Amino acid sequence: MTQTSDSTQPGTIKPTRNIVPNAEPVEMLLNMGPQHPSTHGVFRMVLWVDGEKIVDVVPHIGYLHRGSEKLCEGEQYHQVITLFDRMDYIANFNNEQVYCRAVEKLMGLEVSERSEYIRVILCELNRIASHMLFIATMGLDAGAMTPSMFCFRGRERIQGLFESVSGARMMHNYFRIGGLKEDVPENFVAEVREVLDLVKKDTEESDKLLSFNEIFLARLKNIAVMTAEDAIDYGLTGPCLRASGVDYDLRKAVPYSVYDRFDFDVPIGLDGDCWDRYYLRVQEVYQSVRIIEQALDQLPDGEVVSSLGRRLIRPPAGEVYVRGENPRGEIGVYLVSDGADRPYRVKVRPPSFCNLSSLKHMLKDAWIADSVVILGALDIVLGEVDR
Repeated sequence: MTQTSDSTQPGTIKPTRNIVPNAEPVEMLLNMGPQHPSTHGVFRMVLWVDGEKIVDVVPHIGYLHRGSEKLCEGEQYHQVITLFDRMDYIANFNNEQVYCRAVEKLMGLEVSERSEYIRVILCELNRIASHMLFIATMGLDAGAMTPSMFCFRGRERIQGLFESVSGARMMHNYFRIGGLKEDVPENFVAEVREVLDLVKKDTEESDKLLSFNEIFLARLKNIAVMTAEDAIDYGLTGPCLRASGVDYDLRKAVPYSVYDRFDFDVPIGLDGDCWDRYYLRVQEVYQSVRIIEQALDQLPDGEVVSSLGRRLIRPPAGEVYVRGENPRGEIGVYLVSDGADRPYRVKVRPPSFCNLSSLKHMLKDAWIADSVVILGALDIVLGEVDR
């Protein structure tokens, strides 16, 4: 489909350049998605292109909308955990943790030391699994097949570990308000150490094959550059923000749980391009391994099952806002209670939704061929974008 640009017609977009000198400018409308494999979910981009250059983009979201926030109002507090599992379905434990922390803050609950350490271990394993999936798909988006094999091998071992702990590879429903559903298996510590050794080996192999490959660098370096000021203005968080040179990680800046007891670094990018967004996540895998190893060494004994058990809870009337550092960035939960056994309001601030707001800026004047890696470098999950 083609359309001649005319500034007198409402809704038309004037191209920024002509491919053929003195020719009448012509734009083409391209639909990418909602079932395009490179959108990593049901997401549609309407691209206005002038030749091979993108003039403008209109993102269309909502294909995975389930009304999750409204559904929370009809469920008891314990039942809401399952709904948070289904927002960022790549990082279930991280979502469960931030919701449980919100209810615990509202009720003034103390969580046992052992529960906090196990939560951190599982959340960091989830971060590694999420980043390994990102590294694999980033390579595939750029045309590299082999590195994905190493990433999926390590991620598969982590998924198996999750299954041994919670009974499910995804949608774990393992964290509880005030603690955990049950304690971890007896061989948990040994299994985690074994998995970490494999993860380090697989990450090093994929890093060696992919990160500084000449073709991979050509596809990602100096593509979709975001300055620190632009990243802050667009509300980017997590790896997308830190790739632009902003040193901000909630685990360090505003420590929660027991993160203040661990020694780890926060990787920071220099150029704010797609390669920085990729390589920063590679470095975060190694830092998560450091955190988990320290947590295993410090893991205390004690109870993990909350004294609340399965009984109905009624938090006092009030409101809280709790934040957490997810693999994709900062997730926030605004929770309002009216004293009933169900939340009055649950509002989620998902990192993928906020990071996606920068897509229009990143795709401006980019090549059509680069649109795939630009979107992929944002590492969005449509479950939390649409909710």
